[in-house]
Amino acid sequence: MLTESQIAQYQKEGYIIIPNFKTKEEIAALRQRALKIVDEFDPNTSKAIFTTQNQENNITNHFLNSANTVTCFFEEEAFNDNGELKQAKELSINKIGHAMHDIEPVFEAFSRTKELDTVAKQLGLSQPQIWQSMYIFKQPGIGGEVRWHQDATYFDSDPISVTTFWFALEDATKENGCLWAEPGGHRSPLRELFKREGNKIWVDKLDDTPWPDDSTAVPLEVKAGSLVCFHGLLPHYSAPNRSPISRHAYTLHVTDGKTKYSEKNWIQRTPEFPARGFI
Repeated sequence: MLTESQIAQYQKEGYIIIPNFKTKEEIAALRQRALKIVDEFDPNTSKAIFTTQNQENNITNHFLNSANTVTCFFEEEAFNDNGELKQAKELSINKIGHAMHDIEPVFEAFSRTKELDTVAKQLGLSQPQIWQSMYIFKQPGIGGEVRWHQDATYFDSDPISVTTFWFALEDATKENGCLWAEPGGHRSPLRELFKREGNKIWVDKLDDTPWPDDSTAVPLEVKAGSLVCFHGLLPHYSAPNRSPISRHAYTLHVTDGKTKYSEKNWIQRTPEFPARGFI
């Protein structure tokens, strides 16, 4: 599946872009099901927003309870001062999370393929285990910023093995909030660790290495259907979307089952509902 040069690029830069990995038909099926989930979501059950700013004070039980279910989260700017949606519900949702790959058949079919298993193993995951799935809308006009971070902050293992599989469901550009990354930044230390005990969460600061800036970061502009794979230590972020065009994406976070998954990671599984691989 991957060429030797692609594997070498991943090892050097910490990420690779694989164009045309998913077909228009596969993308259409996923988008249709996501919109159906949003249509069936009752905003009165929760007005939880998703934000990467000041997480220790913004994490709710709704978020923690979503670890092994399927639910919706609103954009930070979705509500007015009276707590009412500024625009239609389908244009106000930030993301759906976090176990669609296990619960929703359409998402499972998209997430579990021999091709993905092959790519994962070529990137060094000898026993892939999918812990989290997210459908991200990056809504036009109000799509929120996702601050600089490393995914290993949320999926710690010994040794670190988390790898992200990010699928562009629409063209991602600088105008509508594409990913930015620091080439080679996966060789930098883990800066933060997000921990959970019961309903208590906190962030341990591990290292003061500064986050990248425009002098070292590059935009990952990709076409719909592309797959971006990146190392769990790679610093990345996405800017707000102030354009009139959305930037739908779907992402999976995967660790190697041969590494020790931390008992303090926020997502845990029981023997009755184990983390499974791509096939």
